[in-house]
Amino acid sequence: MFFYSSQCLIFVKTIYYLIMIAKTKDILVDVARKLFAEKGFENTTMNDIALASQKGRRTLYTYFKSKEDIYFAVVETELDQIKNRLDDVMQKDLRPDDKLVDFIYTHLDTIKDIVNRNGNLKADFFSNISVVEKVRRKLDLRERVMLKIILEKGIEEELFSVEDPYFAALMINNAVKGMEVPYIRGELEYQMKNKRKQITNFLFFGLKQK
Repeated sequence: MFFYSSQCLIFVKTIYYLIMIAKTKDILVDVARKLFAEKGFENTTMNDIALASQKGRRTLYTYFKSKEDIYFAVVETELDQIKNRLDDVMQKDLRPDDKLVDFIYTHLDTIKDIVNRNGNLKADFFSNISVVEKVRRKLDLRERVMLKIILEKGIEEELFSVEDPYFAALMINNAVKGMEVPYIRGELEYQMKNKRKQITNFLFFGLKQK
């Protein structure tokens, strides 16, 4: 009985320790995000993050080896919002064609919100697009799986004619990513908001006459 109780105590302590680690890491990432947004990546130091988080440099370096590492974590955390909102879209009771359009607009609106709410990170987003690409690989893979599910459902309901759903999902994913920068800058948002029907028709019927 004593041995069983000791095991339970060790288990509880381990869980508590893991929770505290996750909580501390979340605090450091959030503090870093705010500093990057306020001062920009280049003008923020690891010492700034340690002081602002009140965790100390030793604690900071326990979780992150460099400023680049914590920047990756910030970008990854921000991009998680896209995944969460797209998960919500996937749960909606919509026809596959309507869900596909909602998926595309949700992606673009969410990434625009993320970039615009982060101040100086907006400039970093455009100048460090390669960094963003590196961090977002997991998100891209997840989005392609979601798109493939939508397309397969559309095929099942005889709404879509697609030979290779995964390849089509890959193409849609890359096309939407290509629209991100002009959409964030406002060069494309107005047209997309006011010409949704035209864009939907182009998406499903292309250039061919009906």
